[in-house]
Amino acid sequence: MKKVIRKPTFRQILSIVTFALIAVVLWNAREEVVKALDYLAHTNIVVILLLIPEQLFMYYCCGQMFFSYLAGKKDAKKVSNWSLMRISLELNFMNHAVPSGGVSGLGYVAWRLKPYGASPAQASFMYVLRYAITTFFNQAQTLVAIVMLLLTGAVAKESQYVLGVVGVISIAVIGMVIGGVAIASNKKALDWAGKNVTLAINAIVKVVTFGKKKQVLKQDVVDKFCAEIHEDFREAKRNRKTIKKPIIWGMLYSFFEVATYWIVGISMGHPELLPQIMVAEAVGSVLGAVLPTPGGAGGYEASMAGVMWGLGVDLGLATAVVVTTRVIVLVGTIVSGYGFYQHAIATIGREDKEEIEEINNRKI
Repeated sequence: MKKVIRKPTFRQILSIVTFALIAVVLWNAREEVVKALDYLAHTNIVVILLLIPEQLFMYYCCGQMFFSYLAGKKDAKKVSNWSLMRISLELNFMNHAVPSGGVSGLGYVAWRLKPYGASPAQASFMYVLRYAITTFFNQAQTLVAIVMLLLTGAVAKESQYVLGVVGVISIAVIGMVIGGVAIASNKKALDWAGKNVTLAINAIVKVVTFGKKKQVLKQDVVDKFCAEIHEDFREAKRNRKTIKKPIIWGMLYSFFEVATYWIVGISMGHPELLPQIMVAEAVGSVLGAVLPTPGGAGGYEASMAGVMWGLGVDLGLATAVVVTTRVIVLVGTIVSGYGFYQHAIATIGREDKEEIEEINNRKI
């Protein structure tokens, strides 16, 4: 029997190239890596332990963004704090550690929230709403941090151009969020955007994959998705009370997401780094969102450490703070969510699995 040799996919090749480049960067910056290890050796473990309640509350805020929105619906069912926390940790694990598709992805989220009165369309809207809120406040707090750094003179004049570049990026991202809201409120504009985005993404994918994959988005599926989003958006506008609480919880979540890095910085004896971390995290989150590597690995860390260094932070310290935080968050994600996720999928029957896959297929 002839052995079939499978060619590596474009994603696999890109991931290998990305990690190879990271290895080259680390080798060239080996002296700074040694400095980072020295900072780690003097980390205050007691302060690091504060990350446990901080992370749990952050995930609680994330869960509240979903369930406080659902609470305003007629068919919504009450959810205990324990159930809210458990589902939030489970979905966080799924988003970061589980490949999309099959018993994961948006179909899984819709299935998981169904017992609490959420339809697949509402689950889609809540996901869009969650990312719109957190992205807006993430960039807004970045602008506040930039003003703080300028007023306090914490950044040398020759490095202030970094603040200018990041400020432009943040304003652009905020503009995109506001523009997205405006488009979602207008059915014709949303249909136009859905059609052109679909054509553009499919064209890019076709070029990148050298014609092997001609279509990643189906126009009829995108049209249906846009119609669902528009309808839920109109309903939210009619009853604005339903989105007030998600906005407040989203604002808290955005701050605590950055505070994770700050606590690590404090543990290394540098509580003054909060504004620099806010500015750097905004760039890292944008770059991490567009990179094909899991969670934007490599680019996220490099961009954050690079921006902090550009703002005058010692590169060894910046690297230690960023890498340590990312490792702790990854480990925390696995430890806190793996068991809940495994228990949930153990209850999935054949019909449920087919329903999940059907929803996923409708959204791809």
